[in-house]
Amino acid sequence: MEYRKIQEADILFFQEILGQENVFTNIETLESYSHDYTEDLKYYPEVVLRPGNAEDVSKILSYCNSNLIPVTPRGAGTGLSGGSLAIKGGISLSMGRMNKILSIDERNFQAIVEPGVINETLQEAVKQKGLFYPPDPASKGSCFLGGNIAHSSGGPRAVKYGTTRDYVLNLEVVLTNGEIIETGANTLKYSTGYNLTHLMIGSEGTLGVVTKIVLKLIPAPKNTLLLLAPFTSPENACAAVNGIFLAGANPSACEFVEPEGFRLAAELLQINFEIGSDIEAYLLIEVDGNNLDEMMRECETISDVLYAHQASDVLFAETANQKEYFWKLRRGIGEATKHNNIYKEEDTVVPRAELPILFKGVKEIGNRYGFRTVCYGHAGDGNLHVNILKDQLSDEYWHTEIRSAIIEIFELCKKLKGTISGEHGIGLVQQEYMNIVMSQTNLELMKGIKKVFDPNTILNPGKIFNG
Repeated sequence: MEYRKIQEADILFFQEILGQENVFTNIETLESYSHDYTEDLKYYPEVVLRPGNAEDVSKILSYCNSNLIPVTPRGAGTGLSGGSLAIKGGISLSMGRMNKILSIDERNFQAIVEPGVINETLQEAVKQKGLFYPPDPASKGSCFLGGNIAHSSGGPRAVKYGTTRDYVLNLEVVLTNGEIIETGANTLKYSTGYNLTHLMIGSEGTLGVVTKIVLKLIPAPKNTLLLLAPFTSPENACAAVNGIFLAGANPSACEFVEPEGFRLAAELLQINFEIGSDIEAYLLIEVDGNNLDEMMRECETISDVLYAHQASDVLFAETANQKEYFWKLRRGIGEATKHNNIYKEEDTVVPRAELPILFKGVKEIGNRYGFRTVCYGHAGDGNLHVNILKDQLSDEYWHTEIRSAIIEIFELCKKLKGTISGEHGIGLVQQEYMNIVMSQTNLELMKGIKKVFDPNTILNPGKIFNG
Protein backbone atom coordinates (compact mmCIF):
# COMPACT_ATOMS: atom_id res chain seq x y z
CA MET A 1 0.00 0.00 0.00
CA GLU A 2 1.32 3.45 -0.96
CA TYR A 3 0.41 5.97 1.72
CA ARG A 4 0.34 9.71 1.18
CA LYS A 5 2.70 11.88 3.19
CA ILE A 6 1.20 14.54 5.44
CA GLN A 7 0.89 17.90 3.66
CA GLU A 8 0.32 21.44 4.89
CA ALA A 9 -3.32 21.26 3.81
CA ASP A 10 -3.79 18.21 6.06
CA ILE A 11 -2.34 20.04 9.06
CA LEU A 12 -4.70 22.96 8.47
CA PHE A 13 -7.67 20.56 8.26
CA PHE A 14 -6.73 18.89 11.55
CA GLN A 15 -6.17 22.24 13.24
CA GLU A 16 -9.62 23.37 12.15
CA ILE A 17 -11.16 20.27 13.77
CA LEU A 18 -9.07 20.04 16.94
CA GLY A 19 -7.57 23.49 17.42
CA GLN A 20 -3.88 24.22 16.99
CA GLU A 21 -3.17 23.17 20.58
CA ASN A 22 -4.06 19.54 19.79
CA VAL A 23 -2.04 19.14 16.58
CA PHE A 24 1.69 18.54 17.05
CA THR A 25 4.50 18.45 14.50
CA ASN A 26 7.37 19.62 16.71
CA ILE A 27 10.28 17.23 17.03
CA GLU A 28 10.02 16.92 20.84
CA THR A 29 6.46 15.57 20.66
CA LEU A 30 7.20 13.34 17.67
CA GLU A 31 10.17 11.94 19.59
CA SER A 32 8.06 11.09 22.63
CA TYR A 33 5.51 9.30 20.42
CA SER A 34 8.17 7.44 18.41
CA HIS A 35 8.58 4.67 20.97
CA ASP A 36 6.73 2.72 23.63
CA TYR A 37 8.04 0.09 26.07
CA THR A 38 8.90 -2.35 23.28
CA GLU A 39 12.60 -3.13 23.16
CA ASP A 40 14.62 -0.20 21.72
CA LEU A 41 12.41 0.45 18.66
CA LYS A 42 11.68 3.92 17.28
CA TYR A 43 9.30 4.99 14.50
CA TYR A 44 8.38 8.64 14.11
CA PRO A 45 4.87 9.75 13.21
CA GLU A 46 4.52 12.79 10.97
CA VAL A 47 1.94 14.41 13.22
CA VAL A 48 0.34 13.73 16.61
CA LEU A 49 -3.39 14.43 16.97
CA ARG A 50 -5.30 14.58 20.26
CA PRO A 51 -9.06 14.21 19.63
CA GLY A 52 -11.50 15.18 22.36
CA ASN A 53 -14.56 13.09 21.44
CA ALA A 54 -15.92 10.48 19.04
CA GLU A 55 -16.93 13.12 16.51
CA ASP A 56 -13.33 14.33 16.29
CA VAL A 57 -12.16 10.76 15.70
CA SER A 58 -14.87 10.27 13.07
CA LYS A 59 -13.77 13.32 11.08
CA ILE A 60 -10.10 12.34 11.29
CA LEU A 61 -10.64 8.74 10.16
CA SER A 62 -13.00 9.69 7.34
CA TYR A 63 -10.49 12.24 6.02
CA CYS A 64 -7.52 9.87 6.33
CA ASN A 65 -9.42 7.02 4.72
CA SER A 66 -10.22 9.21 1.70
CA ASN A 67 -6.64 10.44 1.45
CA LEU A 68 -4.79 7.19 2.24
CA ILE A 69 -3.09 8.57 5.35
CA PRO A 70 -2.11 5.90 7.93
CA VAL A 71 -3.48 6.30 11.47
CA THR A 72 -1.99 4.57 14.51
CA PRO A 73 -4.15 4.72 17.68
CA ARG A 74 -2.11 5.47 20.78
CA GLY A 75 -2.86 5.01 24.46
CA ALA A 76 -0.35 5.57 27.26
CA GLY A 77 2.52 3.96 25.35
CA THR A 78 3.08 1.18 27.90
CA GLY A 79 2.75 -1.62 25.33
CA LEU A 80 5.35 -4.34 24.87
CA SER A 81 4.67 -5.54 21.32
CA GLY A 82 5.02 -2.31 19.33
CA GLY A 83 1.30 -2.01 18.75
CA SER A 84 1.23 1.78 19.12
CA LEU A 85 4.28 2.53 16.95
CA ALA A 86 3.57 4.53 13.77
CA ILE A 87 5.72 2.32 11.56
CA LYS A 88 4.22 3.77 8.36
CA GLY A 89 4.49 7.39 9.51
CA GLY A 90 1.27 9.36 9.19
CA ILE A 91 -0.76 10.10 12.31
CA SER A 92 -0.29 9.04 15.90
CA LEU A 93 -3.83 9.32 17.27
CA SER A 94 -3.37 10.03 20.97
CA MET A 95 -6.43 9.23 23.09
CA GLY A 96 -5.21 10.94 26.26
CA ARG A 97 -7.75 13.80 26.17
CA MET A 98 -10.64 11.33 26.24
CA ASN A 99 -10.11 10.48 29.90
CA LYS A 100 -13.49 10.82 31.61
CA ILE A 101 -15.30 8.30 33.78
CA LEU A 102 -18.75 9.06 32.38
CA SER A 103 -20.78 7.09 34.91
CA ILE A 104 -20.62 4.44 37.62
CA ASP A 105 -23.95 2.62 37.75
CA GLU A 106 -24.20 0.96 41.17
CA ARG A 107 -27.63 -0.54 40.42
CA ASN A 108 -26.40 -2.46 37.38
CA PHE A 109 -22.74 -2.86 38.44
CA GLN A 110 -21.44 -1.06 35.36
CA ALA A 111 -19.07 1.77 34.51
CA ILE A 112 -18.99 3.78 31.29
CA VAL A 113 -15.59 5.28 30.52
CA GLU A 114 -13.59 6.90 27.77
CA PRO A 115 -10.50 5.09 26.46
CA GLY A 116 -7.99 7.50 28.03
CA VAL A 117 -8.98 6.66 31.61
CA ILE A 118 -6.06 5.16 33.52
CA ASN A 119 -6.74 1.64 34.79
CA GLU A 120 -5.94 2.40 38.44
CA THR A 121 -8.02 5.60 38.33
CA LEU A 122 -11.10 3.52 37.54
CA GLN A 123 -10.18 0.92 40.17
CA GLU A 124 -9.97 3.58 42.87
CA ALA A 125 -13.19 5.28 41.76
CA VAL A 126 -15.29 2.11 41.88
CA LYS A 127 -13.63 0.99 45.13
CA GLN A 128 -15.11 4.06 46.80
CA LYS A 129 -18.54 2.61 45.99
CA GLY A 130 -17.75 -0.89 47.23
CA LEU A 131 -17.22 -2.20 43.69
CA PHE A 132 -14.30 -3.91 41.97
CA TYR A 133 -12.76 -3.82 38.50
CA PRO A 134 -10.28 -6.73 38.61
CA PRO A 135 -7.99 -6.49 35.51
CA ASP A 136 -4.72 -5.08 36.87
CA PRO A 137 -1.75 -5.03 34.46
CA ALA A 138 1.66 -4.27 35.98
CA SER A 139 1.39 -0.80 34.43
CA LYS A 140 -2.05 -0.17 35.97
CA GLY A 141 -0.89 3.17 37.37
CA SER A 142 -0.29 4.57 33.87
CA CYS A 143 -1.89 2.36 31.19
CA PHE A 144 -5.14 3.45 29.52
CA LEU A 145 -8.26 1.30 29.46
CA GLY A 146 -8.37 1.73 25.68
CA GLY A 147 -4.97 0.05 25.45
CA ASN A 148 -6.19 -2.68 27.80
CA ILE A 149 -9.06 -3.29 25.36
CA ALA A 150 -6.65 -3.39 22.42
CA HIS A 151 -4.65 -6.24 23.99
CA SER A 152 -7.23 -7.85 26.28
CA SER A 153 -4.81 -7.14 29.10
CA GLY A 154 -4.70 -9.38 32.14
CA GLY A 155 -2.48 -9.04 35.18
CA PRO A 156 -1.93 -11.02 38.38
CA ARG A 157 -5.61 -11.36 39.29
CA ALA A 158 -6.60 -12.86 35.93
CA VAL A 159 -6.17 -16.33 37.44
CA LYS A 160 -9.33 -15.86 39.53
CA TYR A 161 -11.18 -13.06 37.78
CA GLY A 162 -10.25 -13.27 34.10
CA THR A 163 -8.84 -10.69 31.70
CA THR A 164 -10.19 -7.43 30.29
CA ARG A 165 -12.26 -9.44 27.81
CA ASP A 166 -14.40 -10.79 30.65
CA TYR A 167 -15.47 -7.30 31.77
CA VAL A 168 -16.34 -5.52 28.53
CA LEU A 169 -20.08 -5.41 27.81
CA ASN A 170 -20.25 -2.94 24.96
CA LEU A 171 -18.07 -0.55 22.96
CA GLU A 172 -18.54 2.62 20.97
CA VAL A 173 -16.22 2.34 17.97
CA VAL A 174 -15.38 4.64 15.09
CA LEU A 175 -14.85 2.79 11.81
CA THR A 176 -12.38 3.88 9.15
CA ASN A 177 -15.14 5.49 7.05
CA GLY A 178 -16.03 7.69 10.03
CA GLU A 179 -19.19 5.84 11.02
CA ILE A 180 -19.77 5.51 14.77
CA ILE A 181 -21.26 2.21 15.94
CA GLU A 182 -22.02 0.31 19.12
CA THR A 183 -20.76 -3.26 19.05
CA GLY A 184 -23.32 -4.85 21.36
CA ALA A 185 -25.53 -4.06 24.35
CA ASN A 186 -25.07 -3.13 28.00
CA THR A 187 -26.22 -6.56 29.14
CA LEU A 188 -24.59 -9.49 30.91
CA LYS A 189 -25.89 -11.88 28.25
CA TYR A 190 -25.49 -11.39 24.52
CA SER A 191 -26.58 -13.81 21.82
CA THR A 192 -27.58 -11.50 18.99
CA GLY A 193 -25.57 -12.33 15.91
CA TYR A 194 -21.79 -12.16 15.71
CA ASN A 195 -20.17 -10.71 18.83
CA LEU A 196 -18.48 -7.59 17.46
CA THR A 197 -17.50 -6.52 20.97
CA HIS A 198 -15.25 -9.54 21.44
CA LEU A 199 -13.91 -9.12 17.91
CA MET A 200 -12.72 -5.62 18.79
CA ILE A 201 -11.12 -6.71 22.08
CA GLY A 202 -7.56 -7.78 21.33
CA SER A 203 -7.65 -6.41 17.77
CA GLU A 204 -4.89 -3.91 18.66
CA GLY A 205 -6.53 -0.91 17.01
CA THR A 206 -6.50 -2.49 13.56
CA LEU A 207 -10.29 -2.64 13.03
CA GLY A 208 -11.64 0.56 14.59
CA VAL A 209 -10.96 3.18 17.24
CA VAL A 210 -12.69 2.66 20.59
CA THR A 211 -14.18 5.89 21.95
CA LYS A 212 -16.41 4.60 24.77
CA ILE A 213 -16.31 1.47 26.94
CA VAL A 214 -19.06 -0.15 29.02
CA LEU A 215 -17.51 -2.32 31.74
CA LYS A 216 -18.92 -4.90 34.11
CA LEU A 217 -18.11 -4.45 37.80
CA ILE A 218 -18.36 -6.90 40.69
CA PRO A 219 -18.60 -6.51 44.49
CA ALA A 220 -15.24 -5.67 46.06
CA PRO A 221 -13.72 -8.30 48.36
CA LYS A 222 -13.17 -6.86 51.82
CA ASN A 223 -9.88 -8.56 52.66
CA THR A 224 -6.69 -9.87 51.10
CA LEU A 225 -3.95 -12.12 52.47
CA LEU A 226 -0.54 -12.60 50.89
CA LEU A 227 2.05 -15.38 51.03
CA LEU A 228 5.62 -15.43 49.71
CA ALA A 229 7.19 -18.84 49.23
CA PRO A 230 10.88 -19.33 48.32
CA PHE A 231 12.04 -22.49 46.56
CA THR A 232 15.46 -24.00 45.90
CA SER A 233 14.06 -25.55 42.70
CA PRO A 234 12.18 -23.52 40.04
CA GLU A 235 10.59 -26.70 38.74
CA ASN A 236 9.17 -27.44 42.19
CA ALA A 237 7.77 -23.91 42.36
CA CYS A 238 6.09 -24.33 39.00
CA ALA A 239 4.73 -27.75 39.95
CA ALA A 240 3.33 -26.36 43.21
CA VAL A 241 1.07 -24.03 41.26
CA ASN A 242 -1.11 -26.79 39.89
CA GLY A 243 -1.03 -28.51 43.27
CA ILE A 244 -2.62 -25.43 44.86
CA PHE A 245 -5.64 -25.66 42.57
CA LEU A 246 -5.88 -29.44 42.86
CA ALA A 247 -6.13 -28.95 46.62
CA GLY A 248 -9.26 -26.86 46.08
CA ALA A 249 -7.78 -23.42 46.73
CA ASN A 250 -8.77 -20.47 44.55
CA PRO A 251 -6.14 -17.75 44.96
CA SER A 252 -6.73 -14.30 43.48
CA ALA A 253 -3.10 -14.17 42.32
CA CYS A 254 -0.33 -16.73 41.92
CA GLU A 255 2.89 -15.19 40.62
CA PHE A 256 6.19 -16.87 39.72
CA VAL A 257 9.39 -14.83 40.09
CA GLU A 258 13.03 -15.70 39.60
CA PRO A 259 15.21 -14.20 42.36
CA GLU A 260 17.03 -12.04 39.82
CA GLY A 261 13.71 -10.33 39.08
CA PHE A 262 13.23 -9.35 42.72
CA ARG A 263 16.89 -8.35 43.02
CA LEU A 264 16.70 -6.02 40.02
CA ALA A 265 13.41 -4.51 41.21
CA ALA A 266 14.76 -3.90 44.72
CA GLU A 267 17.84 -2.26 43.24
CA LEU A 268 15.84 0.03 40.94
CA LEU A 269 13.30 0.92 43.64
CA GLN A 270 16.08 1.32 46.23
CA ILE A 271 14.46 -0.94 48.79
CA ASN A 272 15.92 -3.86 50.73
CA PHE A 273 15.09 -7.44 49.86
CA GLU A 274 17.15 -10.35 51.18
CA ILE A 275 17.56 -13.38 48.91
CA GLY A 276 19.00 -16.62 50.27
CA SER A 277 21.99 -17.96 48.37
CA ASP A 278 20.22 -21.24 47.58
CA ILE A 279 16.87 -19.73 46.50
CA GLU A 280 16.04 -20.25 42.81
CA ALA A 281 12.38 -19.18 42.61
CA TYR A 282 9.52 -17.52 44.47
CA LEU A 283 5.75 -17.83 44.40
CA LEU A 284 3.74 -14.78 45.48
CA ILE A 285 0.20 -15.90 46.30
CA GLU A 286 -2.79 -13.76 47.22
CA VAL A 287 -6.11 -14.88 48.66
CA ASP A 288 -9.08 -12.51 48.82
CA GLY A 289 -12.61 -12.65 50.19
CA ASN A 290 -14.93 -11.43 52.91
CA ASN A 291 -14.61 -14.12 55.59
CA LEU A 292 -11.18 -13.97 57.23
CA ASP A 293 -11.55 -17.34 58.93
CA GLU A 294 -12.25 -19.04 55.61
CA MET A 295 -9.37 -17.16 54.00
CA MET A 296 -6.98 -18.28 56.74
CA ARG A 297 -8.02 -21.90 56.21
CA GLU A 298 -7.38 -21.45 52.49
CA CYS A 299 -3.92 -20.07 53.24
CA GLU A 300 -3.21 -23.10 55.44
CA THR A 301 -4.22 -25.39 52.57
CA ILE A 302 -1.93 -23.49 50.21
CA SER A 303 0.95 -23.59 52.72
CA ASP A 304 0.60 -27.36 53.04
CA VAL A 305 0.92 -27.67 49.25
CA LEU A 306 3.92 -25.34 49.16
CA TYR A 307 5.77 -27.30 51.82
CA ALA A 308 4.87 -30.58 50.09
CA HIS A 309 6.70 -29.19 47.05
CA GLN A 310 9.76 -28.39 49.18
CA ALA A 311 9.25 -24.69 49.72
CA SER A 312 11.48 -23.05 52.30
CA ASP A 313 9.95 -20.95 55.08
CA VAL A 314 6.69 -19.46 53.76
CA LEU A 315 6.31 -15.80 54.71
CA PHE A 316 2.89 -14.44 55.61
CA ALA A 317 2.43 -10.70 54.96
CA GLU A 318 0.56 -9.57 58.05
CA THR A 319 0.13 -5.85 57.42
CA ALA A 320 -1.05 -3.64 54.58
CA ASN A 321 2.45 -2.17 54.34
CA GLN A 322 4.01 -5.62 53.94
CA LYS A 323 1.52 -6.52 51.22
CA GLU A 324 2.17 -3.26 49.42
CA TYR A 325 5.94 -3.85 49.72
CA PHE A 326 5.76 -7.23 47.99
CA TRP A 327 3.38 -6.04 45.29
CA LYS A 328 5.59 -3.02 44.63
CA LEU A 329 8.53 -5.38 44.12
CA ARG A 330 6.50 -7.65 41.85
CA ARG A 331 5.12 -4.84 39.70
CA GLY A 332 8.55 -3.26 39.39
CA ILE A 333 10.22 -6.31 37.86
CA GLY A 334 9.33 -5.53 34.25
CA GLU A 335 10.81 -2.06 34.27
CA ALA A 336 13.79 -3.14 36.39
CA THR A 337 14.65 -6.00 34.04
CA LYS A 338 14.83 -3.62 31.12
CA HIS A 339 16.73 -0.91 33.00
CA ASN A 340 20.18 -0.35 31.48
CA ASN A 341 19.88 -3.39 29.23
CA ILE A 342 18.65 -4.21 25.74
CA TYR A 343 16.04 -6.93 25.90
CA LYS A 344 13.35 -8.91 24.14
CA GLU A 345 10.30 -9.92 26.16
CA GLU A 346 8.32 -12.97 25.11
CA ASP A 347 4.79 -13.33 26.51
CA THR A 348 4.57 -17.13 26.49
CA VAL A 349 1.52 -18.97 27.80
CA VAL A 350 0.76 -22.68 28.17
CA PRO A 351 -1.81 -24.76 30.05
CA ARG A 352 -0.97 -24.32 33.73
CA ALA A 353 0.21 -27.87 34.39
CA GLU A 354 2.80 -27.56 31.59
CA LEU A 355 4.55 -24.59 33.21
CA PRO A 356 7.47 -26.63 34.66
CA ILE A 357 8.25 -28.02 31.19
CA LEU A 358 8.08 -24.55 29.62
CA PHE A 359 10.40 -23.02 32.21
CA LYS A 360 12.93 -25.83 31.94
CA GLY A 361 12.81 -25.63 28.13
CA VAL A 362 13.35 -21.85 28.11
CA LYS A 363 16.43 -22.20 30.30
CA GLU A 364 17.82 -25.03 28.16
CA ILE A 365 17.36 -22.97 24.98
CA GLY A 366 19.03 -19.97 26.64
CA ASN A 367 22.01 -22.08 27.67
CA ARG A 368 22.47 -23.43 24.14
CA TYR A 369 22.30 -19.98 22.56
CA GLY A 370 24.36 -18.30 25.26
CA PHE A 371 21.92 -15.70 26.55
CA ARG A 372 20.57 -14.86 30.01
CA THR A 373 16.85 -14.83 30.78
CA VAL A 374 14.86 -13.40 33.65
CA CYS A 375 11.50 -15.15 33.92
CA TYR A 376 8.47 -14.07 35.91
CA GLY A 377 4.75 -13.96 35.37
CA HIS A 378 1.29 -15.16 36.13
CA ALA A 379 1.93 -18.79 37.01
CA GLY A 380 -1.68 -19.36 38.01
CA ASP A 381 -2.78 -19.11 34.37
CA GLY A 382 0.38 -20.48 32.76
CA ASN A 383 1.60 -17.08 31.53
CA LEU A 384 5.41 -16.79 31.75
CA HIS A 385 7.14 -13.56 30.71
CA VAL A 386 10.56 -14.49 29.32
CA ASN A 387 12.98 -11.55 29.24
CA ILE A 388 15.97 -12.26 27.00
CA LEU A 389 18.84 -9.92 27.90
CA LYS A 390 21.46 -8.81 25.41
CA ASP A 391 24.20 -8.25 27.97
CA GLN A 392 27.51 -8.56 26.08
CA LEU A 393 26.20 -10.35 22.99
CA SER A 394 27.33 -8.81 19.70
CA ASP A 395 24.83 -6.82 17.65
CA GLU A 396 25.13 -9.31 14.80
CA TYR A 397 24.39 -12.28 17.05
CA TRP A 398 21.53 -10.41 18.74
CA HIS A 399 19.85 -9.63 15.41
CA THR A 400 20.34 -13.08 13.83
CA GLU A 401 20.74 -16.02 16.18
CA ILE A 402 18.32 -14.84 18.87
CA ARG A 403 15.48 -15.08 16.36
CA SER A 404 16.17 -18.82 16.02
CA ALA A 405 16.05 -19.18 19.81
CA ILE A 406 12.71 -17.36 19.99
CA ILE A 407 11.32 -19.68 17.31
CA GLU A 408 12.36 -22.67 19.45
CA ILE A 409 10.66 -21.16 22.51
CA PHE A 410 7.44 -20.58 20.55
CA GLU A 411 7.56 -24.05 19.01
CA LEU A 412 7.80 -25.43 22.55
CA CYS A 413 4.73 -23.38 23.50
CA LYS A 414 2.82 -24.84 20.58
CA LYS A 415 3.93 -28.37 21.47
CA LEU A 416 2.57 -27.80 24.97
CA LYS A 417 -0.77 -26.57 23.50
CA GLY A 418 -0.01 -22.97 24.33
CA THR A 419 0.54 -19.86 22.25
CA ILE A 420 2.93 -16.94 21.71
CA SER A 421 1.11 -14.16 23.56
CA GLY A 422 -1.11 -14.26 26.61
CA GLU A 423 -1.69 -10.54 27.19
CA HIS A 424 0.86 -8.36 25.36
CA GLY A 425 -0.54 -8.84 21.87
CA ILE A 426 1.19 -9.43 18.54
CA GLY A 427 1.74 -5.89 17.31
CA LEU A 428 4.92 -5.46 15.33
CA VAL A 429 7.50 -7.68 17.00
CA GLN A 430 5.58 -10.98 17.10
CA GLN A 431 3.92 -10.92 13.67
CA GLU A 432 6.70 -12.91 11.99
CA TYR A 433 6.04 -15.78 14.41
CA MET A 434 2.28 -16.00 13.88
CA ASN A 435 2.60 -18.91 11.45
CA ILE A 436 4.10 -21.03 14.23
CA VAL A 437 0.76 -21.19 16.05
CA MET A 438 -1.69 -20.16 13.31
CA SER A 439 -2.52 -22.07 10.15
CA GLN A 440 -2.62 -20.27 6.82
CA THR A 441 -6.39 -20.63 6.89
CA ASN A 442 -6.54 -18.86 10.26
CA LEU A 443 -4.33 -16.04 9.00
CA GLU A 444 -6.34 -15.58 5.81
CA LEU A 445 -9.58 -15.40 7.82
CA MET A 446 -8.05 -12.68 10.00
CA LYS A 447 -6.82 -10.76 6.97
CA GLY A 448 -10.30 -11.02 5.47
CA ILE A 449 -11.82 -9.51 8.62
CA LYS A 450 -9.27 -6.70 8.48
CA LYS A 451 -10.22 -6.03 4.85
CA VAL A 452 -13.92 -5.74 5.71
CA PHE A 453 -13.30 -3.20 8.48
CA ASP A 454 -10.40 -1.37 6.86
CA PRO A 455 -10.43 -1.84 3.06
CA ASN A 456 -7.75 0.81 2.50
CA THR A 457 -5.50 -0.54 5.30
CA ILE A 458 -5.05 2.86 6.93
CA LEU A 459 -5.67 1.80 10.53
CA ASN A 460 -2.57 0.68 12.44
CA PRO A 461 -1.04 -0.84 9.29
CA GLY A 462 1.73 -3.42 9.55
CA LYS A 463 0.51 -4.89 12.85
CA ILE A 464 -0.50 -8.47 13.75
CA PHE A 465 0.33 -9.73 10.26
CA ASN A 466 1.89 -8.35 7.10
CA GLY A 467 -0.52 -6.94 4.55
